Amino acid sequence: MIVLITGATHTGKTKLAQTILKAYGIPYLSIDHLKMGLIRSGNTSLTPESSQQSLTDYLWPIVREMIKTAIENKQNLTVEGCYVPADWEKDFSSEMRAQIRFICLVMTERYINTHFDDIIRYASVIEQRIDDSYCTRELILQDNAFFHSLCLAHGFTPTLIDQAYHIEVIL
Repeated sequence: MIVLITGATHTGKTKLAQTILKAYGIPYLSIDHLKMGLIRSGNTSLTPESSQQSLTDYLWPIVREMIKTAIENKQNLTVEGCYVPADWEKDFSSEMRAQIRFICLVMTERYINTHFDDIIRYASVIEQRIDDSYCTRELILQDNAFFHSLCLAHGFTPTLIDQAYHIEVIL
């Protein structure tokens, strides 16, 4: 089984991947780690400040083929990151799609407005963010609205974080 987790910034994608690792023993790949490895090694001219679309266009073909390899080898893997294209399904056969559990994390406007201080406080619960100064309430609202509309436009039901931050995944 492949668990594919995407969503807006600060929604807890890495935290959820870590929770799945602990609960089910399924290892995970952070697309952000792959991104930084490729950037730091000089294998791309992209930077952490490159557009999300440019990074997705560069990273997704690599991630997609890693997912296919895991499926072909009957291996479980969680892949998490915001660089998953909304039309990801087109890249997999129906047999492969049956092996993929897709989760898109989205915080509601109400949650963000009520819990913004918590969102910032827990931003480094799994990984230490070097610079989180860019993270404003407005950015969080815009990013979550974007992922919410993307999910709906492509027929996916987002996992909404609304009143309390609690995500339970049963595989």
